[in-house]
Amino acid sequence: MANNIKAQQDILEKLNIYALNPMQESALASIEANDKTILLSPTGTGKTLAFLLPLLETLDPECEDVQALIIVPSRELAIQIETVIRDMGSGYKANAIYGGRAISKDKIELKHTPAILIGTPGRLADHFEQARFTTKFIKTLVIDEFDISIEVGAGGEMKDIMSYLANVTKRILTSATQGASIPKYLRMDGAKTLNFLSEKPNSKLEIKTVVSPSANKHNTLVDLLHHVGNEPGIVFCNKKERLEDLSRFLDKKNIAHTCFYGGMEQHDRERALIKLRNGSVSILIASDLASRGIDIPEMSYIIHYEIPDAYQEYTHRNGRTARVNAKGTAYLIKGDREVFPEFIENSKTIRINASGDIKPPFWTTLFISGGRKDKISKGDIAGLFFKQGQINKDQLGVIELKQDCAFVAVPVTIADDLIAKLNNSRLKKKKVRVTLI
Repeated sequence: MANNIKAQQDILEKLNIYALNPMQESALASIEANDKTILLSPTGTGKTLAFLLPLLETLDPECEDVQALIIVPSRELAIQIETVIRDMGSGYKANAIYGGRAISKDKIELKHTPAILIGTPGRLADHFEQARFTTKFIKTLVIDEFDISIEVGAGGEMKDIMSYLANVTKRILTSATQGASIPKYLRMDGAKTLNFLSEKPNSKLEIKTVVSPSANKHNTLVDLLHHVGNEPGIVFCNKKERLEDLSRFLDKKNIAHTCFYGGMEQHDRERALIKLRNGSVSILIASDLASRGIDIPEMSYIIHYEIPDAYQEYTHRNGRTARVNAKGTAYLIKGDREVFPEFIENSKTIRINASGDIKPPFWTTLFISGGRKDKISKGDIAGLFFKQGQINKDQLGVIELKQDCAFVAVPVTIADDLIAKLNNSRLKKKKVRVTLI
């Protein structure tokens, strides 16, 4: 037990976490003591760490096959969990597999079998059916955001996956939503349920309504964006067509932003989130896909350009701001003659000051065509920018290192100069391209 505590402390130090929160403490104790656990907790409270820490305790370092399966509803969440496991530095290999990228990439990674496999229902079902690895050593099953995962795999993929998991002894389901029914094939009867959804004593969310003088809310949104200034935030739309139309309008107004929705190519979605994380943009125009299950920083505000159809989506959108102990504001834009649904309450109508200034972004993002598989580290990239790029520490922003590439935030004013100096230079033994994204 002492070794387990020491290992957990080492992991927390690597993640720069000083102590677990009450939900995480309860989850660890329950998952260790029970074969079946359902964890309900709001977005942003640390559910990923709450199931990963006890999951690691179930792994056998001598086993060379997949031992734990984590099912997720989206590519972004799969990548996020893979990154967290890597950052934990446990020594166990983890791989994320998902639709939207070539199966050949999965096959290459699965040749060196991971102890922990993370994936979306459709892609996992495909690999299981093709028997690309044995499933008989999978003892731990996690279904993260299980309500959405079940919806995503409703075409039969989830049920197919379960048919291959005869030896699972520990099952963990997580969600930020209460009330979703659990299919019998998941075998969660008698599960211990931990419900932290009602515990929001420190929430500092303000909800404010801004009235648009017409049914078209575009100009009111621009006024509101000037009102909030350069703080990071998300503007939510219900449909792709509205989102794309709004993006074109903001382009005409020279308001820097990026988009995130299901119809985008996977690499474009990933790059949108990278630019939001590193400060290259502060405004994300998004569908409900961005309301949970993706790795983005704390937002100062969110804007409901359109009100979602259901209270559940409304709650998840609001969960992107005022997380943990932080303050945040959810703005609702109300069109002329628009009637809000009954679940909208406690909203204060305000007049906005549109005289604020939206400054152009200080940072922009450079792409580097080399990553972990090329034995390149963040230190190697920083060294290249300091020595060959001749910049100082204040001019080097966030570095995100991927398997086959990297992204670096640099000041907009020196980006072209850096590309001229660094493109086609060598990092380790690889000649890399450096371009603007």
